[in-house]
Amino acid sequence: MNGEKRLNLTAKEILEKDFKQGFRGYDQDEVDKFLDLIIKDYENFQKEFDKVIQENNRLRKEVQNSSEQTRRVPTSSMNINSDILQRLSNLEKHVFGSKLYE
Repeated sequence: MNGEKRLNLTAKEILEKDFKQGFRGYDQDEVDKFLDLIIKDYENFQKEFDKVIQENNRLRKEVQNSSEQTRRVPTSSMNINSDILQRLSNLEKHVFGSKLYE
């Protein structure tokens, strides 16, 4: 992604976040459990994202390779076709001789 930051938070930043306690603060255990779920989601998301990036790169290479092969195939096919046509012409001349041109 060209060095740009993909997410606002990493799993580690979520884990290390320390909230200040207020007069009527939240239950710290409940917040910690919720943050643990978020961390797991971030980790799973990052793994899946990395897999998608790898698959995308693999497919791009595959497309590039197949397009390079496609550009090479017509030239060799034309050479083979030209060779076959030349052989057929020579065979016709040999078999039918001058009768072809009468």
